[in-house]
Amino acid sequence: MANVKKTIKTAGMTCDSCEKIIGKKVSEIKGIVHVVSDYSKETTTVEFDDKKTNINEIKQAIESKGYICDDNTKLNWLGWTFGILGIVIILYFAIQFVGGIELPEISQNMGYGLLLLVGLLTGFHCVSMCGGFVVSYTTKGVKEGKKPHHMHISYGVGKLISYTVIGAAFGLLGSIIAFTPVMRGVAGILAGLFLVLFGLKMLNIIPALRKIQIKLPSSVNRFLGRESSESNSPLTIGLLNGLMIACGPLQAIYIMAAGTGSWLEGAKILFLFGLGTLPVMLGFGYITSIISSRATQKILKASGVIVIILGVIMLNRGLALTGTGYDFNSLTSNALAASDDDSGIVLNEGFQEIRMEVTKAGWNPDKFVLKKDVPVKWIIEGKEITGCNNAINVPKLDLEFDIKQGTQVIEFTPTEEGTIPFSCWMGMIPGTFIVKEDISNIEEIQEEIKKAPLPAAGGCGGGGGCGGGCGGGCGCGA
Repeated sequence: MANVKKTIKTAGMTCDSCEKIIGKKVSEIKGIVHVVSDYSKETTTVEFDDKKTNINEIKQAIESKGYICDDNTKLNWLGWTFGILGIVIILYFAIQFVGGIELPEISQNMGYGLLLLVGLLTGFHCVSMCGGFVVSYTTKGVKEGKKPHHMHISYGVGKLISYTVIGAAFGLLGSIIAFTPVMRGVAGILAGLFLVLFGLKMLNIIPALRKIQIKLPSSVNRFLGRESSESNSPLTIGLLNGLMIACGPLQAIYIMAAGTGSWLEGAKILFLFGLGTLPVMLGFGYITSIISSRATQKILKASGVIVIILGVIMLNRGLALTGTGYDFNSLTSNALAASDDDSGIVLNEGFQEIRMEVTKAGWNPDKFVLKKDVPVKWIIEGKEITGCNNAINVPKLDLEFDIKQGTQVIEFTPTEEGTIPFSCWMGMIPGTFIVKEDISNIEEIQEEIKKAPLPAAGGCGGGGGCGGGCGGGCGCGA
């Protein structure tokens, strides 16, 4: 009798590494002539001798690896999505309000917290890509009498070292090529787009997106696979994990590390991301033993929503750093200003004076309405300086300056109507100037301008404030 050829719907593949996992497992069945798994189509095509095996045995082999063989698979991931989001929201507000605890450096820690979260959710993806390596070293180690927890710790240490060193290298690369705020913003936009794309692929809302992949050269893939499978050392396997750059989230985080322009920040970002992946990665054997493969797939689907949220946040921060005015804060501020008749402007000797406090929570206030072509004195009170809020970037005005403890004054003149976004150097704390030609009390403002003396010569009223490098004429400093 001729061989039978069947195509099986295979749900749950998260990357092209799943093709290899399925192919290897199915090939172990006696009677299999040929097997091809396709990640982009979510199918597995098998040719087999029906006297030696059958389609049910093949499906069981595929499902034993955590995938689902069902032509009518409809995963109820929406409920899991809301469940996970609910837990995240509850935890966030619990930390905020229980015991009246105030989070230090809230904006920066929120970014780091989200990195840990996306690392945790990416752990499910790591299982599909690298789970076989963990099984391999565990099996060999048990035969040699080694304790599993010792091996897992070694693997985790190796992975963290690898991620941290490579993160530092990308951050150093960013500093060498002199990343400007705009370039950091572009890096953030790219990282955000990568994560949004990966999240959409996880949800499989747009199947065509699964065809978009960045793969390592086949020779590198073979080397990594051979070294990982042949090595008895969990530490070595962990070290090799940092080179698995075919991983979508890892690509995004490496781009983000480069965008910081700091080897220390790059190392910190990758360390936290790697730390987040470890709980699921090291505990997947236990987890898969107590929940079904369908439940695992639901969790993976739901986590795609969180990955998209992180991507959107990174994208928004990137837009804030580029100063395009298309970040969320600038767009909403512009809309609010259009209906706000209170300019909040204080005139003093021909200058518009605006005051802003810098605290751990960010800028207060963070939105200002300004009169076009009227010089501005931006009086900044540095109260609580952190690693995130210690510098401000205003791309449209070509301003970039450090925040000092105490009072400092930055002078500039808004010459065009519209939105002028500003942010901390990391793009995490946004603010906005809304420049208008016609504002309330315009007659009073014009009268004050006529009476006021002209700015002293040598001032930076035209927008050249430099945060402490222009001497007295710039008004930078107390």
